[in-house]
Order: sequence, then C-alpha cells, then structure tokens
Amino acid sequence: MKHDTPTDITLTLAASTFAALGSEQRLSVLRSLVRAGSDGLTIGELGKRTGVTGSTLTHHMKILAQAGLVTQEKQGRSIICAAVAYDAVRDLSTFLLKECCADSTSPDKDHSHG
Repeated sequence: MKHDTPTDITLTLAASTFAALGSEQRLSVLRSLVRAGSDGLTIGELGKRTGVTGSTLTHHMKILAQAGLVTQEKQGRSIICAAVAYDAVRDLSTFLLKECCADSTSPDKDHSHG
C-alpha cells in the first residue's frame, strides 16, 4: 500500500485495504503483529497467539501482505511476520473521519473523536 502523503488515500485504495481487514481472523493476525512491534513474530508464534494455523494462516498472511499491511521475511529456518501498516491504518482512520459531521444540521457540529 503506497501513499504519497499521510492523507493521500483514494476511495479505491481505502476499499481494498478495508477488504483485506474484512475477516475476523485477518484482523486478529494484524492486531497480534501490531502488539509484537517491529520485532514481529515467527509464523509459529503468530499461529499460537491467534489460533489461526497452517494453510489458513498462510492464506490470510498473503492477503494482508498484498494489501501492504504486513511483511514476511525468512530468517534462517524461521519466517518472521511483522506489521508495517501503522501509517496505512492511520490513513484509513483519517479517510473516514476527515469530513466528519460536514453535512450535519445539528447546532453542535463539534463531535470530537478523542
């Protein structure tokens, strides 16, 4: 997932990235990798933490990697998986919220988000 600027995201790109996250198992895999930080996790440890193993985990990792959300790197006999999506996920959030309440007719248009 390539971005020119932190908020330069198209509807098409947002839709394809959200589609990659449109599975509870894939979302669980990504969350586990985000929790692990830049060190990542071996494919075996990732499977233990998420309960997703074997060909199912391989399938989900392929989809997440194609969306630019994770990487897989062979280190010796292990495959290390890591999240690389911090900016991409932030961009998705910005995409959804940047025009929040723009069409609201409510007198209180300041709907803070945190």
